[in-house]
Amino acid sequence: MTTIDTATITVELPDAFDPRWSRLPGIRVDGRLITIDPAEYFFRFESNSWLVADWELVKSQLLDVEETTESAVEQLALDFIKNQGESTSDAARVLATAYGVYSYLFREEHLDGLGLPKITADHLRMLREAATLMALNKVELDGRISNVGPCWFFPAATSVVFDLDDEMGGMLDEVYHGGWFNEHRRIESIKAHAALGGRLVHGCQSVPNQSGGVVAPYGASMANFRDDLAEFKAGWIEQVYAHRVTAAE
Repeated sequence: MTTIDTATITVELPDAFDPRWSRLPGIRVDGRLITIDPAEYFFRFESNSWLVADWELVKSQLLDVEETTESAVEQLALDFIKNQGESTSDAARVLATAYGVYSYLFREEHLDGLGLPKITADHLRMLREAATLMALNKVELDGRISNVGPCWFFPAATSVVFDLDDEMGGMLDEVYHGGWFNEHRRIESIKAHAALGGRLVHGCQSVPNQSGGVVAPYGASMANFRDDLAEFKAGWIEQVYAHRVTAAE
């Protein structure tokens, strides 16, 4: 593990998280209070700064803006980040911002149109929680992945925390990384992720293969991102699965 010296991360969010997140090393959940020890939690932690924008500003100034023939939605988001984005070393602010973003993106009104009857409102809660923690992962402009936590490996982490079998874990990952990103949903995602300083990108294809997702800055090298991810993922996935609770336990 690579890590930098940093203080314990503590945040109180609007809703309680599942206490089973404490199964993973370095994270403790007490209702709405989440405490993370970076040295234990992250596989790689090389940066304690993130680019964020105020979620309330995103809601009021970006979500309802329509793209035009001269300005695509990606350009709208990029311009917003340039004007409103700011660097922060406050991980609690990142987590609080992310919870706002994913409470919006994974809201219950979308269930009827999802086309996956096994996905319930409770599964959306799981998505909100896991995606919020994933916001601490980070990719640099040169494509190097500087921060990697267990939630990078989405099906593995959710299977450990929520006792999901492989089929349901994969289905949840499918919803997270694109199963309902029709064009309307994709546009929503691009706008909302401006609050986290970039766009959501994935290392995996349509079939979940544990390559994860991260909010990467516009302009980041995706070729270097792909190569870096391929180097580390297998061993760290095994470490996440090692915390799975069996029926005997």
